[in-house]
Amino acid sequence: MTDVGKLLIGFGLLLAGVGVVLVLAGRVPWIGRLPGDIHIQRGNWTFYFPLATSLLISAVLTLIVWLLGRRE
Repeated sequence: MTDVGKLLIGFGLLLAGVGVVLVLAGRVPWIGRLPGDIHIQRGNWTFYFPLATSLLISAVLTLIVWLLGRRE
């Protein structure tokens, strides 16, 4: 049962970390404005897809999970 407790604590810390990142993300000016992000504006219609930002966040999270998985 102690493994379940450790897992819950880990998920709680991860959730708190994601919350901190979301709060601070508004203060980082380049998030959502990288050169590979797609932004199309035609009249009163706008399409925005943060492709480069998504890839960067995915790579960083993959690296973090990979590093945490190597411990075991």
